[in-house]
Amino acid sequence: MQNTPDLDMRPAPTDRWRPADPHRTVPAPVTDLAAAPPVGAEDVALVRASLEVVAPHVTELARYFYDILFARYPQVRNMFPADLDVQRERLVRGLLRIVELVDAPGDLVAFCSRLGRGHRKFGTQSAHYPIVGECLLHALAHFAGPAWSPELAAAWQRAYTAAAGVMARAAEEDAQLRPAVWDAHIVGHVLRGNGIAEIAVQPRQPYPFVAGQYVSIETPWAPRLWRHYSPAHAPQPNSQLTFHVRAVRGGTVSNALVHHARVGDAVRLGPPEGDMVLRPTAGRDLLFVAGGTGLAPIRALIEQAARNGIGDAREVSLFIGARTADELYGLDDMLRMSQRYHWLRVRAAVSDEQIPGLNGTLPEVLAEFGPWYRHEAYLCGPPQMLGGALQALHRHGVPPHHIHYDPWDTPVLTAPLGPPPTDEEIYEQ
Repeated sequence: MQNTPDLDMRPAPTDRWRPADPHRTVPAPVTDLAAAPPVGAEDVALVRASLEVVAPHVTELARYFYDILFARYPQVRNMFPADLDVQRERLVRGLLRIVELVDAPGDLVAFCSRLGRGHRKFGTQSAHYPIVGECLLHALAHFAGPAWSPELAAAWQRAYTAAAGVMARAAEEDAQLRPAVWDAHIVGHVLRGNGIAEIAVQPRQPYPFVAGQYVSIETPWAPRLWRHYSPAHAPQPNSQLTFHVRAVRGGTVSNALVHHARVGDAVRLGPPEGDMVLRPTAGRDLLFVAGGTGLAPIRALIEQAARNGIGDAREVSLFIGARTADELYGLDDMLRMSQRYHWLRVRAAVSDEQIPGLNGTLPEVLAEFGPWYRHEAYLCGPPQMLGGALQALHRHGVPPHHIHYDPWDTPVLTAPLGPPPTDEEIYEQ
């Protein structure tokens, strides 16, 4: 790889931090990830203490890291989107999560394995991990100032190499099982009102997923910028996928899909992800809670439950929340579904309009129709709704392990780290 001059000689981004000493210890990158030495308790303490030092400047650190990476290794620039704002935030969040988990080997392996599998769609290869580690350690040394030491540098090297090794191995194993991406094209595009489009996509190859999972999508209007959307149905024999996409303010991908996409346009799909899939009922009724386009994966789960049979559950309850009646997207479809399935009960909640029978926030309506402590609950919606519904269910005695959801924003960075369910758990009813 072609090298350029060491960027640590440049002035620091803030007056508080001195330019990094070009002779400061930064270990050579470990190229044999499988030979990474173990991370000990002393390493954990050093890494966490140093992160507190650089924490006030993580935004500048992320910017500085990418400056170094692209200057030293310009050939990797085309792996990243043109606008790096979101990417920088994800770097920081990923780094913080790794440090958080560095002394919990099981959780660290789960998190880094997900990252490694997810990075395949970006074109990441094992050879990229050492150069990223090299640039990351230079950025950390730059911002740690006098706190940086040979011992700290070695601790960070061991921690990063351990995490990178897990990511690389997970990616290699995943490559034996499935493609990194699926080429697809749009076969249907219907506007549903309130900035929502129903978009049907046909992959060229079979696309296996489980109802409730989500899919990352890349569009030609924003290359290398991936966003997550959930299929609004259970798997279909022809692998066709239908997504319900809301155009959000400032959303490059969502606005392109809603306002510019047409039938025939090409898109790319990443592998299915997420653990919000049906569990065995084990004598528990089912509760589904949806807000906005979070109804898509909830609808898929209910459709899958109808296919499987609801087992020993006596009733399935669905609550759909919105601010106004016009935003109760999908309610009519779910009411029609309830007419087909006698066990499905559908209720709506509108928070910002006075509508008899529908007035109230989702947490308020959940409290009114509870208790739910004997239910298996599945939730999807905007962060505020999700948080309120979680609190309401906790107050009403629903154990955390009976509440299932995937984070709304960047799921792999914030998802629960428990083991995913087995095939038997997914399909047994």
